[in-house]
Amino acid sequence: MKYILLVGDGMADYPIEELGKRTPLEAARTPNMDFIARQGRMGRVKTVPDKMTPGSDVAIISIMGYEPARFYTGRGPLEAANLGVELGPDDVAFRCNLITAAEDKLLDYSAGHISSKEADILMRSVQDKLGSDAIKFYSGVGYRHLMVFKDARGLDLDKLLCKPPHDILGQSIDKNFPKGNNAELIIKLMRQSRDFLGGHEINSIRIDLKENPANMIWLWGQGKKPDMPTFKEKYGVDGSVISAVDLIKGMGRILGLDVINVPGATGYYDTDYKGKANAALNALKDKDFVFVHVEAPDEAGHNGDLREKITAIERFDQMVVGAILEAYKRKRNFRIMVLPDHPTPVALRTHASDPVCFGILGKDIFGEGFSGYSEKEAQKSSLYFDKGHELMEYFIKGEK
Repeated sequence: MKYILLVGDGMADYPIEELGKRTPLEAARTPNMDFIARQGRMGRVKTVPDKMTPGSDVAIISIMGYEPARFYTGRGPLEAANLGVELGPDDVAFRCNLITAAEDKLLDYSAGHISSKEADILMRSVQDKLGSDAIKFYSGVGYRHLMVFKDARGLDLDKLLCKPPHDILGQSIDKNFPKGNNAELIIKLMRQSRDFLGGHEINSIRIDLKENPANMIWLWGQGKKPDMPTFKEKYGVDGSVISAVDLIKGMGRILGLDVINVPGATGYYDTDYKGKANAALNALKDKDFVFVHVEAPDEAGHNGDLREKITAIERFDQMVVGAILEAYKRKRNFRIMVLPDHPTPVALRTHASDPVCFGILGKDIFGEGFSGYSEKEAQKSSLYFDKGHELMEYFIKGEK
């Protein structure tokens, strides 16, 4: 039996006046997801538990079948796993964004989606200026990087309140700095980074090219190393994960999944959709489970870019869902599930906690006559998971 999980990050949205009160999923041309809805089952799932901050970290832990309240410790440790950074029991890992600050405003959470090559040079400078025996900075992909506070016993750094930068676009930096025990340690690093990054040669060139400079770091998503059973231990299935994002790949490594790197996978609008689909089909020759994650719809939502969000959804449907569906829809021993991890409404430009729609097609999944794949159509289904981590059990076993 082959199990194929396809996640279009942040695809879900709210009705938009400009689209005639349709959502981007309703407005987009999605014949392949529509096929799954018509021939299979639709449903809804609450991937973000109450009182937890909506984000891909919590939502995808839930989708993968792990209860977030029990297993989630923070975004940073998951990204550390993919970067090969081994955390000690008292180490605290922080996600480190390169951002654009303008006076007291957080202007851009991604520094104009800075390239990995430019970002690596800047992060080396951050390590040189701010790193120490206790504090280490590591380069990641694009604007997404890592800081590790070594041996943080007694500092309660994992209990700080740190806001994600994409949640405070255009807002005051000073008013949104971390709060809680020892927050001043983290705030000091963030302030100091601005002292030297603004004048870095890389940023001088970016400004000349009218690109947003990466003139400050933003630390958030902190936590300690999680202790989770592997996916095979939990479900008896070997598998692979395909994503451009360290968070997702790190989660895969922790769960014992093979991480497949696709050269053209960027985590942005220009990602190699076809390359991801081809990699998934190759992985299924040897493995029984594959998880393909596409970040582009989420980035469009954060950017408030409706046109790009619809385009990303259509490319996901055509080049990922369509390619894999074409290879498997005439076979018998498979199940395919497609869903967003959470909504990233264009109007909000950040994540939301609303339940999301999912579609499942394959063995022992019988069609119920849905007209297409959308949030509104899923409302007609009686299939609803209030505890998101129970969805994977249904997907693997077909029982609720």
